[in-house]
Amino acid sequence: MKTIKGPAIFLAQFMGDKPPFDTLPRLAHWAASLGYEAIQVPADPRLIDLATAATSQTYCDELIGMLAGYGIQISELSTHLQGQLVAVHPAYDTLFDGFAAEHVRGNPTARTAWAIEQLKLAAKASQRLGLNAHVTFSGALAWPYFYPWPQRPAGLVETAFAELARRWRPILDAFADAGVDVCYELHPGEDLHDGVTFERFLDATGQHPRANILYDPSHMVLQQLDYLAFVDIYHARIKAFHVKDAEFRPDGRQGVYGGYSGWVERAGRFRSLGDGQIDFIALFSKMAQYDFPGWAVLEWECCLKHPEVGAREGAAFIREHMIRVADRAFDDFAGSGVDQTQLNTLMGL
Repeated sequence: MKTIKGPAIFLAQFMGDKPPFDTLPRLAHWAASLGYEAIQVPADPRLIDLATAATSQTYCDELIGMLAGYGIQISELSTHLQGQLVAVHPAYDTLFDGFAAEHVRGNPTARTAWAIEQLKLAAKASQRLGLNAHVTFSGALAWPYFYPWPQRPAGLVETAFAELARRWRPILDAFADAGVDVCYELHPGEDLHDGVTFERFLDATGQHPRANILYDPSHMVLQQLDYLAFVDIYHARIKAFHVKDAEFRPDGRQGVYGGYSGWVERAGRFRSLGDGQIDFIALFSKMAQYDFPGWAVLEWECCLKHPEVGAREGAAFIREHMIRVADRAFDDFAGSGVDQTQLNTLMGL
């Protein structure tokens, strides 16, 4: 059995223009000062030169060495924004253009090609950094039709997933060549947002071995999905883990869909660790039971608490819930030490 690694922290929600959130060295020092042992690094040019990391082992070694000076490792690289751009429904073209490099904005075909190349660079960069998992989004072609009126025409979902798989298969192959798993964060707004959609994608990619899951229980709570049973079903494909809390408190006026309310007013809300409804004792037990090999990574998105407070509390929370797994059975001391002849006698054989 493996003991989960951590605590780690996803930097995306903490990046900013002022110290200590403006550079990777300062963020690493800040994370270490809170008790984190690793950082999940967005593939953002303010933090990492992805093209250089994909081609230069010297650059990667220097990056690893700099972080080690603060007592910090990289848990995974993240291409959530680039992954989103692999598949964009036309309804979202304008909104998602801001995620792309300036020279491909306003050109959906060029933007998709740029996003695919970014993912392929991330595969090589992850390999050079000695990482075995990468986190991202799937993008979405079918999402506007997830609860449609009028009803979806026959074949629409199948067509969307066939196209999604066509775009992702070369990326998955690039990650396979690099020896790195692609871990999709199953997230509303993405075509891969629950177990059924993940299975559809697996089927469309021919059960690609590098297509895996970034497990985040908060998105399961907001969909009213059994987040513990999910681990039982999909543990073999869970290769990354966001530790994020949430709560769902429906009333007579709103439920899962939230009525277009702001985050504070919604029935389903993200919360800082320990402030929501997720049973993390049971969840960390599941991860230990199934030998999860990776990092427990804080993702902070609370609608109420200040992010710096959430980050400070989160490191201690994760550390308290991590289970050092047993190296022997609890009842080994009571072993009877009988041999096969005695066993046969006990059963009258």
